[in-house]
Amino acid sequence: MASITIRNLDDGVKTRLRVRAAEHQRSMEEEARLILREAVSDGKAGPRNLAAFTRECFAPLGGVDLELPPRGPMREPPDFA
Repeated sequence: MASITIRNLDDGVKTRLRVRAAEHQRSMEEEARLILREAVSDGKAGPRNLAAFTRECFAPLGGVDLELPPRGPMREPPDFA
């Protein structure tokens, strides 16, 4: 992985970056990486998560209706007395 140093960064920009990172519960460094990644992306972003990817792959095949078994009565909770 490469590293980069940014010189002469305005104090206001650094403050806003710190606040933005805190709002997203990330470090400033991680927030800057994400901002740069989005800025230089080619717009061909893939699915955002595994569920979206799976849905995209299998949706054209149609769904499956599963027959769910009936629920039985709840068991008695254990007695630790």
